[in-house]
Amino acid sequence: MRYRFLRFPGGKAKAITFSYDDGCPADIRMSDTLSSYGLKGTFNLTSNRFISHLSDEDIRERFLDRGHEIAVHGAYHRAPGNITAVDGIRDVLECRTELESRFGMIVRGMAYPDTGITVMNNGTSYEVIKNYLSELGIVYSRTLGGDNNKFTLPADWHAWMPSAHHNNANILTWIDEFTSMDLSPDVYHARRFPRLFYIWGHSYEFDNNNNWEHLDEICKRISGKDDIWYATNIEIYEYVKAYESLIFSASGDIVYNPTLYDIYFDIDGKPYTIAPGQTLKID
Repeated sequence: MRYRFLRFPGGKAKAITFSYDDGCPADIRMSDTLSSYGLKGTFNLTSNRFISHLSDEDIRERFLDRGHEIAVHGAYHRAPGNITAVDGIRDVLECRTELESRFGMIVRGMAYPDTGITVMNNGTSYEVIKNYLSELGIVYSRTLGGDNNKFTLPADWHAWMPSAHHNNANILTWIDEFTSMDLSPDVYHARRFPRLFYIWGHSYEFDNNNNWEHLDEICKRISGKDDIWYATNIEIYEYVKAYESLIFSASGDIVYNPTLYDIYFDIDGKPYTIAPGQTLKID
């Protein structure tokens, strides 16, 4: 019996993603900065607000054409834990359908607005919210309130906890810890699980605090690393789900890849790659 761990595209053991909310004018500068460093992010849009702040052309050219993701942030920016299930469904569905209609694409990601799922009122519960999000085709949603340096993938995609807000006092220390982390074959096998650093916030905070140089410092420290995959939220979700779709024999020595992805994984320090539709014998 051996340890088997996911590896990100290219066999990389680490990934970094960004998530920024509300669809405000400063998102353009945010996109410009991330793109200049070769980084990727997810922009969570409140559909009845961004229309007055960002044009469709802005979103296509500055976000989508650069490989960033757009995601749901509610049509009315209401915390699902503080409204009824009917209102929560309406908020999410109207936002999703508006984004998909305007940009001719499928939108499956989300970040909870306001207090999200951290406070519950009006007879709702996390189980109810998770259920209707799943029924509405939302495959992940970012929560908040638990910044940490565990760097783990989410156990529950509808309660996806980020690593740190960009104003977290520990963020630069945690970035250095993350980027210097050794996940080579020399590391004890049980510690070789994949790591993710997830940064979130609101781009207007850099305007309010007049500290865009802080974003530059973050980007400088995390960009250009050969052992890190830079991805959007949905790219991480889809790749992890593809990895989890691999079919192994009972003995674990044969694997079949039913997905459309090249999948990378590590077994007791030995790297493997399996192509779409391939059946592979494990040494």
